[in-house]
Order: sequence, then structure tokens, then C-alpha cells
Amino acid sequence: MNSSGPDPRDPMVIDTRALQLQRRPGSMIAVERDVVAPEGFGVVMARVPVDSTIELDLRLESVMEGVWLSGSADIEVEGECARCLEPVGWGETLEIAQMFEYAATDSRGAVIPTAEDDEDEALPVIVDDLIDLTEVLRDAVVLALPLAPLCSAECPGLCPECGILLAEAPGHAHEQIDPRWAALGGLVEPDESQR
Repeated sequence: MNSSGPDPRDPMVIDTRALQLQRRPGSMIAVERDVVAPEGFGVVMARVPVDSTIELDLRLESVMEGVWLSGSADIEVEGECARCLEPVGWGETLEIAQMFEYAATDSRGAVIPTAEDDEDEALPVIVDDLIDLTEVLRDAVVLALPLAPLCSAECPGLCPECGILLAEAPGHAHEQIDPRWAALGGLVEPDESQR
């Protein structure tokens, strides 16, 4: 086995040979499993908690170029409201669809190294009949999560002057003086203003 390849004992790795997915177009297997969420599954204000359970319901279909993976992942999300910074949390189901291609091999079956130039454009590769789901799941999570989650659509947020939570202080306001007239306030003596 290639030392730089995926670890077949990792729950995020699917061993197509052990599951007896044939390298014949049209063969298909279903995979259901729970995996533990690693670090980095999320965006700044919303994330999948580390060590939470991700429930996978996947289908792998053999095609000419490799394996077509489709299905869903049920995740728990936690974060902060973008307006009031209070904690928020919810469950979400992500749809997953990704093509994994077979590694190019020579006539003896040895893997041919690929050029690194087009690595961003390249499809994920099946290494030693192993499919690593980590990056595919991370991409699905990042694309699905909102950049600015809200606790509710009506959330008033925080006061921009003092930072008080406006939902807990109805009618909260600060006296606003038009800056064009603010200089005139210095012309009035304190004693005269109280008469």
C-alpha cells in the first residue's frame, strides 16, 4: 500500500474492494455509517462541532472513469448570530455528489504520478481502492453553511453605540445631536441652559 495514501481504518475512508464494488460500470453499493467530525468543518460564524457525529447515507456507482459518489450527510451546526452574537445551533442535511477517478496506471498496474499543475482542477483520486471522504465533506459543509447566521430574521442585534443587546432593551436609544449643530452646544453656558 502507498504510504501517502488514505488509512483504510479511518471511518472517513471507504474501501471499495472490501465492500466488493466491482470495477464494472453499473455496479453499485450503498453505505451508511456514522463518522466523527474533525476540526475545520465550517466557516467563521458557523461550524460542525469537533467530535460530533456526521450520519452518512451514500451510494457508490462504478463508472468507466472511476466511482460516482452521491448521497447525504446529516450534521449538527453551532455558531453565533451575526447580529447579536448569541449562540445558535441547528441540524442540516447536506447533499453530496462527487466523482472519484481511478489513478492512472501503466501496463503493469503501477500508479503513474500526475502533474501537479492542474491539482486544483483535478478530481479526487481513488488510491489503492480507497476513497477518502474528508475533503468532499469539508467542501459540502463550507458551501452549505451561511456566512452570517441569524438567531431569527427579526433579531435587532446590538446597539452600535454601547453594545447592549437590543432584544432585551426595547425602546433603547441614544440622544443623537446633528454634528452640524454640535458646535453650538459649547456656546451655551451650563447655568443658562437650566433656567
